Amino acid sequence: MVAVKSPLTEAAQKTVGDALQNSLIDLIDLALVAKQAHWNLTGRNFKVVHEHLDEVVDLARQYQDEVAERAIAIGVNPDGRARTVADRTVLPQLEAGYLADDKVVAAITDTLGQIIERFRERVEVTDEPDKITQDLFIEIVAALEKQHWMFQVQIAG
Repeated sequence: MVAVKSPLTEAAQKTVGDALQNSLIDLIDLALVAKQAHWNLTGRNFKVVHEHLDEVVDLARQYQDEVAERAIAIGVNPDGRARTVADRTVLPQLEAGYLADDKVVAAITDTLGQIIERFRERVEVTDEPDKITQDLFIEIVAALEKQHWMFQVQIAG
């Protein structure tokens, strides 16, 4: 077995590794929540919301891979196993069964808002120990905030 030597100090590796692992869990569960909504969506805005949910799934899957690969690059093993995600996720879960489009839009807007808040905290936490990971988190926040905006404007106000 070959271990990857970290370019970071032990303390920095721990801080950044924890931020990356928690990000991985958020992104994996975001993809699962969005896909669950995608499959069970109903309502007059079905097509638009259905397709928009796939954008969120694609974004989450893209960045979960980048986050996991960054973890490996700093010598931390990412854990994206189903049990780990189920045990550690903090995302609100959707109800089972058919889901009305307006409720899905509200739920996804809220979920994205929560994830963005945590990613913004991770941007701060990684400022000192690892600017490379911080840069990745900044990129993810920008993508998530765009999706959040696009869902948020669909809420009738």
